[in-house]
Amino acid sequence: MAITDIKLVRKRSPEIVYRPPAKEDGADVWRLIQSCEPLDENSLYCNLLQCDHFGDTCIAAERTSDGALVGWVSGYLLPDEDNTLFVWQVAVDQSVQGQGVGKKLLTALLQRDACENVRALKTTITSDNKASWGLFNSLARSRGGELSHEPYFRKDAHFDGKHATEHMVTIAFADDASAGMRGNWVSLRNADEARSDDAA
Repeated sequence: MAITDIKLVRKRSPEIVYRPPAKEDGADVWRLIQSCEPLDENSLYCNLLQCDHFGDTCIAAERTSDGALVGWVSGYLLPDEDNTLFVWQVAVDQSVQGQGVGKKLLTALLQRDACENVRALKTTITSDNKASWGLFNSLARSRGGELSHEPYFRKDAHFDGKHATEHMVTIAFADDASAGMRGNWVSLRNADEARSDDAA
């Protein structure tokens, strides 16, 4: 690609701001998630509550040219581990995919005052969701952390056979990961290394 072509691509890249959600974003979040397969759809009321009650640990990406909501991360601090952020969903609109919006959302969220004491991040991912494995591996590398995972919500035991096993993924950030735990961490190169354990 010529230098002039690179400059043109950069000029066309939309400006995006990363901000806390408001109640008024609930319907847009709901529609965005609907458009982002294979994300599970929640009720509109659930997304309204996330925007309202959990706004400190959720984040929206807004395209400045038209005000469209093009990215979303929902999360919360674990009730019994307030130094751990659980990321529920990451949604990125197709129009801005490939621009690092998902990672920028997570990075901006971790810089919030509400996440000042966060020392670990958890999320669940199915073994075939390569995009999510790539995103969280990239986040771990950029913050000097490493990834561990294990089957958590199992296909038969928890989903009645109707949903693939969800692996609990944990990123312990480097400055707080204990030396004793480091030997048990594995850095995943791709989704194939996460073997689905569907035993009940």
